[in-house]
Amino acid sequence: MTHSPLRPPTMADVARLAGVSHQTVSRVLGDHPNVRDETRARVQRAIEEMGYRRNSSARALATRRTRTLGVVASNTTLYGPASTLFALEEAARAEGYLVSTVSLRKLTVETLSEALDHLSDGGVEGVIAIAPQRSAVEALAELRRPFPVVAVGTGSASTVPSANVDQYLGARLATGHLLAAGHRTVWHLAGPEDWQEAADRVAGWRATLEEAGVEPPLPLRGDWSPLSGYRAGQELAGWVGRGLTAVFVANDQMALGVLRALREAGVRTPQDVAVVGYDDIPESEFFAPPLTTVRQDFSAVGQRSIALLLDLIEGRTPSGPTRIAIEPQLVVRASTYPYASPPGTAPG
Repeated sequence: MTHSPLRPPTMADVARLAGVSHQTVSRVLGDHPNVRDETRARVQRAIEEMGYRRNSSARALATRRTRTLGVVASNTTLYGPASTLFALEEAARAEGYLVSTVSLRKLTVETLSEALDHLSDGGVEGVIAIAPQRSAVEALAELRRPFPVVAVGTGSASTVPSANVDQYLGARLATGHLLAAGHRTVWHLAGPEDWQEAADRVAGWRATLEEAGVEPPLPLRGDWSPLSGYRAGQELAGWVGRGLTAVFVANDQMALGVLRALREAGVRTPQDVAVVGYDDIPESEFFAPPLTTVRQDFSAVGQRSIALLLDLIEGRTPSGPTRIAIEPQLVVRASTYPYASPPGTAPG
């Protein structure tokens, strides 16, 4: 009996073509050591010739492994969560895993519990939770977790294994850059209060000013959008000439709004007010002027969090800490020119 082109080839078809038993093909697919090299090569040639692909469901039943990871996320229209999700999927594929994603409008105990139940029914071996809000971090800590869970985007607040960019350090780099340029103080447009990463950036900004003997101004608040940055920029423009010469903005999208509001008010950047953003979105080097900002290594977040999750799934002792902090990088551009950049910063 020959293989019909109207159906996909089976393991039995491969066995017939290679002249071996079904069990021998299974051993070759499972990389079993007790197969002669000549036989292994013959089976592999038959697999390639027939275009055989092993049924993943059958493999999962046989090995009790699905090689599928779950990701729970919200706010994936924003640059940070979207970039994190892409990096996670890329890192998982590099390790031979598929990703099943559940996107939620809001992460609460109820929605997270439902998402984990859904992923559990789908047979995932572990889950990455992109949980930037404090409420999401608290919800994650309360949940019964039927499989290993690693959190990302949680800032310094995570009580479960996590991998995050060091937002506190990023804010210190931004604020220190402006102080080193000779500004007497630095104002701050912060992100939403419920976001732990925003809180960490506020903490880094405040600590850097206080260490320099400067009383921090009251921070303004935005919602990550250019519109909220524009409105804050209109308010900031009113302080030009009254001590405002530098602003650290908690993300590049809000910085875009700030730059426009200052420009409309006749305030020059950087001659009158220097501006530093955060994220280094692809468009930031094309802002007017090009934006000095803090670059987050989302690829490293993806790789480190997936590696940590796989260690937990395999029952291995993680090779490093279970709360991973990844260093950000200051990227200096024209929005803080002509001020000199401190050593170790990257050009845009």
